[in-house]
Amino acid sequence: MKAQCLPFSQIPHTARLFSDFLAYSSSVRPFYPHSPYLKEWMAEQASALRYDAARRQRVSRVLERQNTSWNASPQTLKNIDRLRNGAAAIVTGQQVGLFGGPVFSLYKALSAVKLAGEVTAAGIDSVPIFWLATSDHDLAEVNHVAMPGADGIRRTLTTASHSLAGAPVSEVRLGDEIQPVVDEAAALLGDSEVTQFLREAYRPGESLGTAFARLFARLFAGQGVILLDASDPELHRVAAPIYRAAIERATELNSALLARGEALEKAGYSQQVKVTPSSVLLFTMRDGARTPIHRHARGPGQGEAAEFIIGSENAAGKIAGAELLRRVDERPEDFSPNVLLRPVVQDYLLPTLAYTGGAAEAAYFAQAGVVYDMLLGRVTPIVPRFSATIVEPKVQRWLHQYDISVPDTFCDAGALRQKLAGRALPENVQGAFDGAQQSVQTSLARLRKSLESLDATLVGASQTAESKISYQLDRLRQLASAAELRRSEVVGRHAQAMSEALYPEGALQERGIAGIYFLARHGMELLQMIYDAMHTDCHDHQILEL
Repeated sequence: MKAQCLPFSQIPHTARLFSDFLAYSSSVRPFYPHSPYLKEWMAEQASALRYDAARRQRVSRVLERQNTSWNASPQTLKNIDRLRNGAAAIVTGQQVGLFGGPVFSLYKALSAVKLAGEVTAAGIDSVPIFWLATSDHDLAEVNHVAMPGADGIRRTLTTASHSLAGAPVSEVRLGDEIQPVVDEAAALLGDSEVTQFLREAYRPGESLGTAFARLFARLFAGQGVILLDASDPELHRVAAPIYRAAIERATELNSALLARGEALEKAGYSQQVKVTPSSVLLFTMRDGARTPIHRHARGPGQGEAAEFIIGSENAAGKIAGAELLRRVDERPEDFSPNVLLRPVVQDYLLPTLAYTGGAAEAAYFAQAGVVYDMLLGRVTPIVPRFSATIVEPKVQRWLHQYDISVPDTFCDAGALRQKLAGRALPENVQGAFDGAQQSVQTSLARLRKSLESLDATLVGASQTAESKISYQLDRLRQLASAAELRRSEVVGRHAQAMSEALYPEGALQERGIAGIYFLARHGMELLQMIYDAMHTDCHDHQILEL
């Protein structure tokens, strides 16, 4: 594997907040107490990390039970023992996408492994933990995955489900209809060790969460990744004090989040999560669906005296804070955190030294910092995860054929077709355009020199003339490229396949292609190759040529 760095500044649509965080510029430091470089603060954070011993034992038992049920490897069970005996955690997490989700899910797990290994080597015992976001209820985000067919065009595979609308994905059970979807995936992937892992994990009776866990338990058996299913009732019981605090301190939490949002916008950044004056950081179950909780806008005070609404902000009927707290005490498993409280719950349950995630998660942390401060008295640092585009040999040949780079493909498919057609123009036409351009530049340079001795004010006019002539030549070249594109179906097919492979649907490859596709095609050793290519002090996007 050959790797090269591509700064995020060269990737379209990179949020300025993320770019500034990577640079750790002064404008983002009020929102991130720690730099993105773990080595700068890991010793200080480790010495300050406090984690209740009884909670450590309780959570470790849950993790042992969960991972054993997914046929965890000896390495994973050993890491759970290390956690039980005092190790810190490097945590990452993701929604439980079908068949393991996009390839960045693999990058997240490997990032946690890499960081935990480096921290341990520095004398701070640490283990990698992958948080399965099974409490999420957006089924449409996780019930499908895409992978290329033999022609390079992606196929989207989708599974039906057996659940109520709005139910947590932990409640989504796979029925017999999963089998033809697995068969379709196997036909695309071909016979391989990974295909067999897929067949063993995705079976009728499993949930999207347990199937994902079984698959990742096999994929990361050698690395000892600990998986955590957030929907476990016992974990909800452990997290109940945070749920109570989210209700008891709803007013002041809301005020702090509104102030943080204003500060972000004043600094020129967007809020990842829109907070309203009635926002509460919890969901609760109602009629089988995960339902948001809101503060009653004109209700009294906070805590037990406050009034809340379950469901729409305009819904009829109020519930007293005391009643809501009673429900938390009796059935904490009926409650779950929203995206701004989730990392706080996570780091109450775990002795987290650092969380590793992408741009969206970094944006969440910019807002959630105030929640961390109020409920935990500390803010967990976030470290950017590994990010990459894998370039397979066939795609490398196309890049070489058309003399373009991977960043050149980061555009819509139509624009890429135009680029390739321009590069595919007949040699005599291409040479004629290049010669005309060179001739114009040479002739006008001589003319400009003569005009300068005649009348210096004419120099600007000659530069304007050159710009207009160059524009018209470029325009003519585009028209010729379009004609070549119409004439050549091959160029169009290559453009579509390259776009699908490197920048599907206008987004980075890591978000649009299943991770198992690459493992099935190139073998499980690809995980080790990617791991070896990781450098935790480099936060650029990586181009990985296989």
